[in-house]
Amino acid sequence: MIHLGDVGGVEVIDALVGHTQNDHAVESRLVFGNTDWDIESMTRYAAGLGVVVEHPAGRVKLGERVLAYTHGHDGDAVRAALEQEVDYLCHGHTHQQCDQMQGATRVINPGALFRAPAYSVAVLDTTADDLSFYPVPR
Repeated sequence: MIHLGDVGGVEVIDALVGHTQNDHAVESRLVFGNTDWDIESMTRYAAGLGVVVEHPAGRVKLGERVLAYTHGHDGDAVRAALEQEVDYLCHGHTHQQCDQMQGATRVINPGALFRAPAYSVAVLDTTADDLSFYPVPR
């Protein structure tokens, strides 16, 4: 599970902890966004709960594919991922769903759960290269 920034507070970090799939813990990761101010304190809090913080950008290898993620407001982080031609680049920032190719990279924004006309999340199956968006009730 990856949170793409504008965390806001520890309550959101708490919500990233304790999820399982097929009785296996789901690893949670996050980057901070342009509305996050107490990054040092929230980083310590997240680390104490086992949430991986890779700010301003993270990267994870999923089988043979590489997924990079950032909030999206740091143009250098976005450019670096595109220049390295990662398979996927996930970002937030605009709070609007996006699924498009930029060169060799599939760029994805799952939407948002705050300050968005419609709330949504996304699930990416990297094995099948399948992306699904899911609406979330307010």
